Amino acid sequence: MVSAAIGDYAVISDCRTAALVSRSGSIDWFCAPRYDSASLFGGLLGTDEQGCWRLAPSDPDAAPTRRYDGDTMILVTRWETASGIAEVHEFMPTSGGRVDIVRRIVGVSGEVEFATELRMRFDYARSIPWVRQIGDADAPALRATAGPDTLIVRGIRLHPADHAHRGTVAVHAGDVVDVTATWFHSYRPDPDPLDVGEALAATREWWTSWVAQLDHSGPHHDEVVRSLLVLRALTHEDTGGIVAAATTSLPEEFGGERNWDYRYVWLRDAALTLEALVDHGFLRVAEHWRTWLLRAIAGDPGQMQIMYGLAGERDLAERELKSLPGYQGAAPVRVGNGAVDQYQADVIGEVLVALEAARLAGLDEDDFSWALQRALLDRVERTFDRPDNGIWEVRGRQRMFTQSRAMMWAAFDRGIRAAERWGMDGPVERWKQLRARVAAEIHEHGVDPEHGFFTQYYGSHEVDASLLLLPQVGFCAPDDPRMLATVAEIERTLMPHGIVHRYRVSTGVDGVSGGENAFIACTFWLVEQYACTGRHEDAAALMARACAAANDVGLIAEEYDPQTRQQAGNMPQALSHLALVRAADALAGHPGRAAHRRR
Repeated sequence: MVSAAIGDYAVISDCRTAALVSRSGSIDWFCAPRYDSASLFGGLLGTDEQGCWRLAPSDPDAAPTRRYDGDTMILVTRWETASGIAEVHEFMPTSGGRVDIVRRIVGVSGEVEFATELRMRFDYARSIPWVRQIGDADAPALRATAGPDTLIVRGIRLHPADHAHRGTVAVHAGDVVDVTATWFHSYRPDPDPLDVGEALAATREWWTSWVAQLDHSGPHHDEVVRSLLVLRALTHEDTGGIVAAATTSLPEEFGGERNWDYRYVWLRDAALTLEALVDHGFLRVAEHWRTWLLRAIAGDPGQMQIMYGLAGERDLAERELKSLPGYQGAAPVRVGNGAVDQYQADVIGEVLVALEAARLAGLDEDDFSWALQRALLDRVERTFDRPDNGIWEVRGRQRMFTQSRAMMWAAFDRGIRAAERWGMDGPVERWKQLRARVAAEIHEHGVDPEHGFFTQYYGSHEVDASLLLLPQVGFCAPDDPRMLATVAEIERTLMPHGIVHRYRVSTGVDGVSGGENAFIACTFWLVEQYACTGRHEDAAALMARACAAANDVGLIAEEYDPQTRQQAGNMPQALSHLALVRAADALAGHPGRAAHRRR
């Protein structure tokens, strides 16, 4: 069986890794113990043969409906069959120092028989594990081991057949059957069976207590809460690293080669996530991430990368996997990401903008944090005249991308403000000169001379949706004539079906073959721009269209095809969800980056 539509997947997470569960009850993606570990179930990027764990009623006509259990990441799927109704409650416990997937079957009415099929394929489907039955009739269990990984599955008696294991169980009203999978290192002793009732209560309390800190009111409240929950799930509980998405190689173009590994910490995406969380009352995560940043960049910012592993690892070399054929045939499947070696001039600006947001929210600087920021500003100065690969990580020619140059402006601007408002030390006059220089340069080289809009890069006559970020960081006012002209050109050239594309790929600027779908985050950026320039009806209408891209449980991938209503790209995507949060704030009259606008 091929993998489901990308929008058919829900996510459960323990804030260290995640499992993707399809509407039909199949876990088709699960890496342990971290997001960026090798997959144990990899059917998402192939078929059942690459690994899956299906649990659903035996009745082929059973109809599922799904929801999350309140403000948590506990997934509840309700199955209605001809013989009865039952629910499956799925979650990953957030505490206890172990990696478990729990699938609790609860009988609601009548009788429902469930069938399960387990196909374990470790190490990106390169290793079929050695499997042994270790339980008894009262407590069935099997242990699967390959290399460093072991998985113990408990709760239903499973029988082997053709490198799979199958079993059935029937529940009546009031019955509860717990099925669990526990990952651990194969050289460690077997963990004890999980107390599922206790773990469920603790996990529900953990999520609801976190959400209780949320500071938000206004339209799209439910979407904002779900998006912030997704951002928290993508933030590693132990290291503080924030991954860009839970998956690798879900295609931006169905059947195409634009398939990238997003299971790492991009400084830009993490900084933007940090801002969204700080703006809504979650300050502790800012301190955690700042500490992560200090560890990752270490002693020499000159060696700074634009992305790292979850604990700050630097070796993320991109390679192609032949063991995973790709999502519905979209190849290649990639692990690692070649962008790790790119120079992207906007990144430091995003980091300094986010750290100022934390400062405004009450996070004090310490002996190391401001020293790091000064060193980052020194790096911006040293690379001032260097072209870059831009926010979209083009694999073509490096250029002077206008958005990157504006983020260099933002970096110097935040350094100046830190000195003038908080008394931080630094060469303020030199920073002011550099800030003025880059602003003048953008006006001269980054604006179309005939039509007056900001251009994608110096000398270009194209626009780019990343230019919508310029007023967000205060480079210009939202109603600046150059910005209004830019919006008009985006509407004319980048919105063929009412959702915003990043840029016109037909120009070949990114150096990658094929096309892509509309970009959800860019669409939310335009909502914010509309709201900030008084186009409230346009903002509300576009927000509704963008939110309609979410699936039935509120999750959003990277891209969307409004004609087929299909999500595309990695899932769920931090950038999409944090942009939704900021757009909702703008509609409520308090855009998330309001504190950073020019005064």
